[in-house]
Amino acid sequence: MTALQEYQRLEASALWRASPEEQRREVIVSIGEATLVISDLQDRPLTHWSLAAIARANPDETPAIYHPDGDPSETLELAEAEMIAAIEKLRTAVARRRPRPGRLRGMGLFGSVTLVALLAVFWLPGAMMNHTINLVPDVKREDLGRALMTHLERVTGLPCVAPEGLQVLQKLSARLPDTDGRRNALIVIRSGLRDTVRLPGRIMLIGRGLVEDFEEPDVLAGYVIAEQQRAADSDPLGRLLRWGGISASFRMLTTGTLPDATLRAYAETLLTTAPLPVSDAALKAGFERLSVRATPYAYALDPTGEKTITLIEADPFASAPPQPLLSDGDWLRLQSICGA
Repeated sequence: MTALQEYQRLEASALWRASPEEQRREVIVSIGEATLVISDLQDRPLTHWSLAAIARANPDETPAIYHPDGDPSETLELAEAEMIAAIEKLRTAVARRRPRPGRLRGMGLFGSVTLVALLAVFWLPGAMMNHTINLVPDVKREDLGRALMTHLERVTGLPCVAPEGLQVLQKLSARLPDTDGRRNALIVIRSGLRDTVRLPGRIMLIGRGLVEDFEEPDVLAGYVIAEQQRAADSDPLGRLLRWGGISASFRMLTTGTLPDATLRAYAETLLTTAPLPVSDAALKAGFERLSVRATPYAYALDPTGEKTITLIEADPFASAPPQPLLSDGDWLRLQSICGA
């Protein structure tokens, strides 16, 4: 300790009393190795006080009265200013080096609270949502999808249900299984939707324009493939729960349902929310998996082909077209699914 080395040659006279019953006696005080040495006038050591355990009974008063920390019965009375200053400096230096358990506990508590808060804000919502998604069975997903359909019908009107068209729609659903091999319920709606929307429960809504405005079913198939990939990348139930926040995940996890007001508000956003982007690589894989030409879909997205040139050039069936998705007669029947 630098301060200790500075004062090791310092000595001063003082009055020392071993206990309240004894008389004060004159002594010589010096600073030793980590101790305050109290000697008689013949330089014989009487006692040693640890520098780390010296307490002062009368701060800012002179003469200064010191005693061992925890034992005020033994006292040392000092009047020499230089020795008082030295002892005070050493006491300050020792105090600075002492561990501060209270501060450490406070810092630990603050860190723990901060960690819990960060987990609650950033980790808990996502973890709860993922846990909920994994637990909700297909039948509950279908219930949510049908409930959303009911709210959407206020804007879109009733689905198109011409019998011959529905039969063809079922053929197309079987021809275009999802990424996991299962079928989606394809539903053509009358208005309010330009392309496709996937609801929980494997319900895929299709705007009637995709059926009525194109000469071949490959365009519609392309939109279906793109929507399948979106659902693979972002679970439709997860989108609903993410939109509803942690309260929606908690409600779904504990009751298996969502408030009707939440479903109604979410349905209002579905028809106006831009579709999530799908990479050209994922689209190409989808077209190749289902043996569908990519070029008709690419030109439907951009009639010039400039923005979709990568997909056009990657068309796995550009030179050797696959088997037709539907016969011409079936396509005409599907185009009439909404009636006049």
